[in-house]
Amino acid sequence: MADPLGSGDEIFEKLRGGIGSVDPKVQEEKNRAANEREQKARRRFEELIESNSTLPVTISSIRILNATHTRNGFLQRIFDPVLSANRDLPYTLAEALREISGGANQLHKFDIYHQPISLFIDQPSKTDPSTTPTDIDVYISVREKSRILLKTGTNVGNAEGEAYVNALGRNIFGGAETLNLNAAFGTRTRSAYQASFETPILSDPDFRWEIGGLASSTQKAWSSHEEVLKGGWTKLRWAVPGGGRHELGYNGAWRQITGLASTASPTVRGDAGDSVKSSIMHTWTKDRRDNPLLPSSGYFNKTTLELAGWGPLKGDVAFGKAEVEAQGAVPVPIPRIKGESGVSFTTGLRAGLLYPLPLGFGSDAKHSRINDRFQLGGPTDVRGFRLSGLGPRDGSDSVGGDVYAAGSANLLLPLPRVGIDRPFRFQAFVNGGRLLAMKKPGKGSGTDSEKVRQTVSSTIAELGNGLPSMAAGFGLVYAHPVARFELNFSLPLVLRKGEDGRKGLQFGIGINML
Repeated sequence: MADPLGSGDEIFEKLRGGIGSVDPKVQEEKNRAANEREQKARRRFEELIESNSTLPVTISSIRILNATHTRNGFLQRIFDPVLSANRDLPYTLAEALREISGGANQLHKFDIYHQPISLFIDQPSKTDPSTTPTDIDVYISVREKSRILLKTGTNVGNAEGEAYVNALGRNIFGGAETLNLNAAFGTRTRSAYQASFETPILSDPDFRWEIGGLASSTQKAWSSHEEVLKGGWTKLRWAVPGGGRHELGYNGAWRQITGLASTASPTVRGDAGDSVKSSIMHTWTKDRRDNPLLPSSGYFNKTTLELAGWGPLKGDVAFGKAEVEAQGAVPVPIPRIKGESGVSFTTGLRAGLLYPLPLGFGSDAKHSRINDRFQLGGPTDVRGFRLSGLGPRDGSDSVGGDVYAAGSANLLLPLPRVGIDRPFRFQAFVNGGRLLAMKKPGKGSGTDSEKVRQTVSSTIAELGNGLPSMAAGFGLVYAHPVARFELNFSLPLVLRKGEDGRKGLQFGIGINML
């Protein structure tokens, strides 16, 4: 006779199945209902704010919840100016919310709190005789990020790969300070150790001070030597309205050219040994691209100025160095295709000048050294040439130049059946550039500074003498979140004597490609 209730095992199996599984249709209905409630609440809140936007209010207090490791004085610098007691003019509700949101946005920029940062508004107790009917209390709820972060990984960029170990200390003194310790070992940079400390000034996330030091050893096979560097820096960084960012700093470094190959040229051997660079530097950047690694619209501008060894800076190298970089991207509309086509056209330009200066308060200009000159060529700037394949050479060594200009034009198209939203593109490009060493001053009359000016002018004029070294090609582009990968077939079109072109496939990885 069969058991009308079934076996005990079957009962437990059914119970477990009922508890562990949810009908997809029921779950979907619950999710839809939750989304509808959230959207309804958001619309109701927006309507409430809009209907009361001109209502006069007084911000009587602002409390930051759960910021247990952040100093009160640090937070007060941000929010004290928002309190009504510190303002001459009263708030409307809309103005108060805008000011509070601005303070919360500043907290987000410090990168010490998780997102989202929540805002709550309440009215103080009516039994408190010190309050008024327009008073509101503001509560900002945050969740602090981990104060210590340890990680290992790999980096790729600008024709180099490396493995690294990184230790990051966040908010170490309660004022959004950061201590960063890094050790890296790579294909070109054999070893690099770096430590830096950064802190915001006056609780301003867009105004920061940094101090740091580093020690590195880099193999420079294109010049048959290894460079050992030990030094330090201090920098101020700030943002300006309109999106521009400035960086002003001092750098001091002891450099050593060592580990010369047996085939090292006389130029490399002449610069071998120790040198000390003491310089001040300013960098300005403005980035308006929609995607820095694969832009389809917008522009990017950057200028870098460096002054080394002149006047009180001392050291044993002296020069003025200037570089400019510009990039623009525009979408290309395709007839009969509505909306974005995914096709874009980008152009890039880079140029630089190294101007020799007298050391200290002397009068004779110092000739540039190989570790201060520009290098040009390779998959991240002028494709179709080997790394540092353009410019002056001594035997098989690339010895760099004092003046350069390079440009590129790229047409990017989405791959068939991949879609325009994917970070894959087919590209066709033509690029070129020239890298020149400073000519020797003539024997004519004139002071040393006049001879240097004449030499610089004639070298710059030489940039336009004839076609630049050029290459064209096509290939595939993949914009990974951390770097841009390119596999191109390149064909050198204009190649000067001694320059090292590369015909055929060329693989490039970089974060700042021309």
